[in-house]
Amino acid sequence: MKNKQLFEKYITKNLDNAYRFAYTFTKNQCDAEDIVSESVVKALAAADSIKNPQYIKPWFYRIISNTAVTFLKSKKRFQSAEEFENDLTAEDDYSEVTLMSIINNLDLKYRETVVLRFLENMRISEIAEVTGVNENTVKTRLYRALELLKTEMESD
Repeated sequence: MKNKQLFEKYITKNLDNAYRFAYTFTKNQCDAEDIVSESVVKALAAADSIKNPQYIKPWFYRIISNTAVTFLKSKKRFQSAEEFENDLTAEDDYSEVTLMSIINNLDLKYRETVVLRFLENMRISEIAEVTGVNENTVKTRLYRALELLKTEMESD
């Protein structure tokens, strides 16, 4: 089976997971859908570059991650002054604090690591491949993220 067909089969089964991962970056349904759509198009165009089909998942998640980061950078550049002001004056409502909301408050590098490890069940080596950092850095980020989550949960 060709890589493109393998990828099509993979994405058909795992589209919800891809969306969930993209959503952790944007916290917005429409933006996450756009990121996944763009990532699928990029992945289909580059499917022949996959050397080992068993690495389709980390390869695709890397595409989603890169697409999301690019999207966030471009969005940040165009954020209006009014939106920025609204962000600063918005009141925090902790009446419904959930684990996912606490995870969403983590720094992007920690949030990405936690989501890939615990929601996507990726191994440390796969996370390293997706994020482009070495395995020890992934372990450090995971440890730090868990410490931050523990501290945040204890304080609430």
